[in-house]
Amino acid sequence: MKIAVLSGKGGTGKTMVSVNLACAAANSVYIDCDVEEPNGHLFLKPENPQTQTVFKSLPTFDDEKCTGCRKCVDFCRFNALAYLKGKHKVFEDVCHFCGGCALVCPENAVGEARVPVGEVVHGMHNNTMCITGRLNIGEGSGTPVVKAALDAGFAENRTTIIDCPPGSGCSVLESVEDVDYCIIVAEPTAFGLHNMQMVHQLTALMKKPCGIVINKETSPYEPLEEYCKMRRLPILMRIPYKEDYARLCAAGEILCEKDEQAKAMFAELLDMIGGAAK
Repeated sequence: MKIAVLSGKGGTGKTMVSVNLACAAANSVYIDCDVEEPNGHLFLKPENPQTQTVFKSLPTFDDEKCTGCRKCVDFCRFNALAYLKGKHKVFEDVCHFCGGCALVCPENAVGEARVPVGEVVHGMHNNTMCITGRLNIGEGSGTPVVKAALDAGFAENRTTIIDCPPGSGCSVLESVEDVDYCIIVAEPTAFGLHNMQMVHQLTALMKKPCGIVINKETSPYEPLEEYCKMRRLPILMRIPYKEDYARLCAAGEILCEKDEQAKAMFAELLDMIGGAAK
């Protein structure tokens, strides 16, 4: 089973929920797709890490073959190409590496260059395989690294927990596309509700079954409760705001390995959505 853990903003506890679910499973893969700032490894501390470079493909142009017909420029829906003074200009940050420009070129003047964009790191934490995607500093799109991390994790026949990027951008779409279930981690505040709604709309558009985990709860936040009730959105778990939990997380510890109550909560959550708990 593939389970995506999402949030509308950073700091809700998405990674905390993800690593605890992975450790609650009997045999699991944890994939950190928050490639701009991955931090699941700070909790899992994977052993024997192995690194694989991730490349993106960018178009190159043979000026001797090119006739300046501009078919490649007109084809690119992302406006990643321009033809100026007899030369092509590639805007790397908006290129989606689709290869369409090469397909429509009548002169076969478009080639391909492989450029390193990030890396995927593999390691183990007990029975959990840890896969971390890291985007190189300055890169505009993390999608190639997300895809490489997912490809590595989906090759394993295990319960898979995907720690998605926050928000609802392209990297989130890539992370969620092939999952079986989505968990949205929300804070019981007005800001938390607003951001949760944004992500819930995304999962609804993608027709993914979804449930809510409320983190850092001191008391029910009525607008959030009402939103979930009106949309028949199940509240799967309520994680109380506890100083002990905050201290453990700040120290990079995994709750279900240090606290029996937390271990029971995450095992129950995993069973509830069809994962395999220990």
